[in-house]
Amino acid sequence: MALRITGSGNLGSAPELRTVEVNGEDRKVASMRVFFDHSVPDGNGGFVDKGGCWLTVSVWDNRAEHVARVLRKGMRVRVEGTLLERPWEKDGEAMTSQEVNARSITLELARLESVILRPKSSSTGQGVPAEPEHADPQSSFDDTGAGAF
Repeated sequence: MALRITGSGNLGSAPELRTVEVNGEDRKVASMRVFFDHSVPDGNGGFVDKGGCWLTVSVWDNRAEHVARVLRKGMRVRVEGTLLERPWEKDGEAMTSQEVNARSITLELARLESVILRPKSSSTGQGVPAEPEHADPQSSFDDTGAGAF
């Protein structure tokens, strides 16, 4: 089963970056746990919590490296990807788990409290202030080229 999913949630763990072999080729993958909440408007300008669920989110290749470098536990993110159901077995009993293979992960900037931008090292040594490493606050972790880090 594979369904498209878009949701917002908080990172329950920092992304774990590792290298795996897929069809004889080494690839990077970052995995993290995200709590996708289900809040609905209460009619008074606020929201009512209607529960939610924990899902493992995996990001591959260039996006994996970006996510592992930038995201931290507790950050609010928006995830777009494919919901996959994976069968497995435990003590002879058939089990299933659900995981999101993310195509895009973006910070929810409305909930971001602070960001520290480190300047790029200046090769001229002229004392000229360097450009921020991530000048576009709307950047996402989508490696399609547009808006990617």
